[in-house]
Amino acid sequence: MKVLFDAADIYLKQSTWKDLALVKFCLFSIGLLCGLFAKAKDKKFLKAVSFVVFITTYVALMADFLPMLKNEFDKNSLEKEITVKE
Repeated sequence: MKVLFDAADIYLKQSTWKDLALVKFCLFSIGLLCGLFAKAKDKKFLKAVSFVVFITTYVALMADFLPMLKNEFDKNSLEKEITVKE
């Protein structure tokens, strides 16, 4: 299993945002297919699980992304100030 995780880390380091977008579309599509073929009695449960997983992963992703985004904006603003002063 460790080999698979190491390979995934290497792949992600080589990937661009476009590659990650394709992975997300792929996962979204398989999720839709699973939802379409789920039995009607199971759909309410699947919706609840999907909602919890979405919220949990979204919060975790934004907790990492937003501070990085703020740093990039701050760094970009600082570079503009330095350029204007010169």
